Amino acid sequence: MTLFKQKQVLTARLGILELKAPFRIFGHLFESVPVLIASLSADGHTGNGEAAGVYYLKDTPARMMHTIEMVKAEIEKGLSRQELRRLLPCGGARNAIDCAMWELEALSTRSAVWQLAGIPQPRPLVTTMTLGADDPDAMAKGAIALKSAKALKLKLTGSADLDEARVREVRRARPDVWLGVDANQGFTPKSIEPFLSTLADCRVSLLEQPFARGREIDMRDIDFPVPTAADESCLNLVELEEIHGLFDIVNIKLDKCGGLTEALMMAKRARELGMKVMVGNMIGSSLAMAPGFVLGQLCDFVDLDGPISLVNDPPPTVSYINGEISCPLEVWGGSPATVS
Repeated sequence: MTLFKQKQVLTARLGILELKAPFRIFGHLFESVPVLIASLSADGHTGNGEAAGVYYLKDTPARMMHTIEMVKAEIEKGLSRQELRRLLPCGGARNAIDCAMWELEALSTRSAVWQLAGIPQPRPLVTTMTLGADDPDAMAKGAIALKSAKALKLKLTGSADLDEARVREVRRARPDVWLGVDANQGFTPKSIEPFLSTLADCRVSLLEQPFARGREIDMRDIDFPVPTAADESCLNLVELEEIHGLFDIVNIKLDKCGGLTEALMMAKRARELGMKVMVGNMIGSSLAMAPGFVLGQLCDFVDLDGPISLVNDPPPTVSYINGEISCPLEVWGGSPATVS
């Protein structure tokens, strides 16, 4: 049964988020980020959701728009979020619509998304600040420039010598921070061997996605000196079951899994499997970070620094103070005037 008196109206638009500087990871260079914003309206309220998609699966905003056009009439009938999960596969289109559904329900019931999700009132969260793969000296200078950061994540490229220099230079520049590294599938079991001692020497606390998606079994061949996290290797709830026992941590991204609904289910299941939980992002505006901030309340690790890389983060915005992210309800998730 629908909550709304009026028929729901679904609209979507495409946008481009310009980056302050090119952002390099293994196998890809981001110079701007195309996004899709879905809006779902009924009874004088509008919920919104932003998605960038999954670049390595060619899940682009243009394809998301086509998907949304195909299912628009069905959505406007008033589906539940679980019905949406059955209607659409995981990915950006479902994420944008799912997040819009959450916010529309929160506004219509004079509550907040965190209340609907059964989560305590959100608190500020320490978030990693990410440094794109670059010359080691440039990355060290970038680390120093992020003087308020309490946690840094370094993008690597799978070159053991160069990556070692990157990690050592950043650790030398910032001996105070929590440090994680993200290979974005750049290593093989053979190429990573010379790099493993660097992880221990430099007090690295997390190694994310060392090997290619589809080669998860290679994780069994290495005695990693630090905890490992699955990113590209785990899109959704089904794949979470498949990687259990191969990784210590799962990085949940709403664009990958298709929205906050599945993300919350994944966090719960990961705990049941004895895994730790991380929330990440595909770069995006504050509107994209806000649902992740709700999920982040349940996570051990938080990586929600997307807006820091943008030339312009459309207001209202999240805030970054002393290495922590805070997200007021004005950004997304309910009206502060109606939440007790």
